[in-house]
Amino acid sequence: MARVTVDAPRQWLHRVRLTVRVADVNYGGHLGNDRVLGLAHEARVRWLAGLGLSEADVGGPGLIMADAALVFRREAFLGDELEVAIGAAEVRRSGFDLIYGMTRLGDGAEIALVKTGMVCFDYGARKVARIPESFARLLGAGE
Repeated sequence: MARVTVDAPRQWLHRVRLTVRVADVNYGGHLGNDRVLGLAHEARVRWLAGLGLSEADVGGPGLIMADAALVFRREAFLGDELEVAIGAAEVRRSGFDLIYGMTRLGDGAEIALVKTGMVCFDYGARKVARIPESFARLLGAGE
């Protein structure tokens, strides 16, 4: 079976610290796979808020997730402090990938790499929209 791969971006745009909560831990006693995507979502929302943006408005259109991939490196446990680095890749006309590198602060262990394929979306018209130039620059397009 072919393994999913996620490559780190050329540069990280932002870093967020998050704590593994009891709700994030599964029956195996470690961070659950579904909760890793939730942590990526939390990091994305905080990053956007820091820019004065939101998932509903990145300079006109909002964002919608088209796909996601997770690659696990190590376990994380209740109370672990994680640094989630966010970077962008494959910026296109209407979409881009966000990459999240999750590292445990206590020992520097890489926990996971996550990719979410994001698309700009006009929620009023219910259709895909072009990435606003100002937001594309924030993603590093044209560098």
